[in-house]
Amino acid sequence: MKIAWFSCGITSAVACKIALRDYEDVQLYYIAGMLVHPDNDRFISDCEKWYGQKINIVENWKYKNHFEVFKKQNYINSPYGAPCTKILKKDVRTKLEKELNPENQIFGFEFSKKEINRAVRFSEQYPNSNPLYPLIENRLNKNECAGILQNAGIDIPAMYKLGYNNNNCIGCVKGGKYYWNQIRKDFPDVFNEMMNIENSIGASAMKTPLKDLKETEGNKNEEVQFECGLFCEIEFADLISDKTLKILNNKIVN
Repeated sequence: MKIAWFSCGITSAVACKIALRDYEDVQLYYIAGMLVHPDNDRFISDCEKWYGQKINIVENWKYKNHFEVFKKQNYINSPYGAPCTKILKKDVRTKLEKELNPENQIFGFEFSKKEINRAVRFSEQYPNSNPLYPLIENRLNKNECAGILQNAGIDIPAMYKLGYNNNNCIGCVKGGKYYWNQIRKDFPDVFNEMMNIENSIGASAMKTPLKDLKETEGNKNEEVQFECGLFCEIEFADLISDKTLKILNNKIVN
């Protein structure tokens, strides 16, 4: 049995579709229990119809969302990443791995230098997961995946339409000044909750606490576009791997 990880994002949705087409005995899993846009329910339903298969939903058994994690753990970020990624995603994935013992795990890394590098690093750090990367194998990037969804008659998730680069938790602590000002405008309750948590803990998601963030600060074109997956991006933030460059140059890597 193989597990394909659905994350409610554009790339993972297409990766799951390709996995069902190319591999046998694939089960789809989505880790829920986070603060996300309500349109995600519609997107999940549309994808299930497209797949002709149910998406199994699992979640952390202790925390409902990343805000609860910050309050209980009493910190927001660390040199090893945010606690929410580990507790809400990585720990759930690890628990499911032990229960199901899948032959392979399928991930939605797209065909780009950054994502190929993350895939290479993940394969090196977690070889026992026997990962498969259908988007990289088929040389598909996020824009091409969005086109595939459009051709299938599936609207992309609402967060993309609002101008966000991904469909992460609303109020992701990896975001910069532009991102948080966008959250302030689109989801003021989320912004205020995060600001209150920062004040209570005495730490902040960015160098600039949200209470001091001016509405004019931040530039979308200059801000690093972040992703949040089943593991912390910081784990795979090393320099570009030689294997990454070989894959980009269409060379076989053993």
